Amino acid sequence: MQKPINIKNKKAKFEYEILDKFVAGIVLTGTEIKSIRDSKASIAESFCEFNKDGELFVINMTIQEYIHGNYYNHKPKAERKLLLNKRELKKLEKQVNIKGNSIIPLRLFINDKGLAKLEIALGKGKKLYDKRETIKDRDNKRNLDRIQKVYR
Repeated sequence: MQKPINIKNKKAKFEYEILDKFVAGIVLTGTEIKSIRDSKASIAESFCEFNKDGELFVINMTIQEYIHGNYYNHKPKAERKLLLNKRELKKLEKQVNIKGNSIIPLRLFINDKGLAKLEIALGKGKKLYDKRETIKDRDNKRNLDRIQKVYR
């Protein structure tokens, strides 16, 4: 039994206001999926974008080279195609054309069938004052939890 793979983009919820979420499949080679199963991937600086044919790609996602791979190993920062329904792709493409919206990966995981999936979200970039408000709310919640813990 292997450990569950759940690679998160922790910055995403701080930097963006999440509007809608989707789960997409990824087109991978053999050494890429083996590296993901070893948790050797990062989606911290990655983003998604459409090409001229209307296909969705994840860009800047880092999957380290597989240790036991030979000269057939993959490139760590290659563009990888995402698999979604036509309806979902059209909806995303329409929303991305609105100023300020972008598609960001939230989580990379392996489902029950052993397939790598990427949870992507349609997000609107937060302003600086929104980020400050988020930090303030987080601090207030932490202080409140501390106070409640004392009185229990």
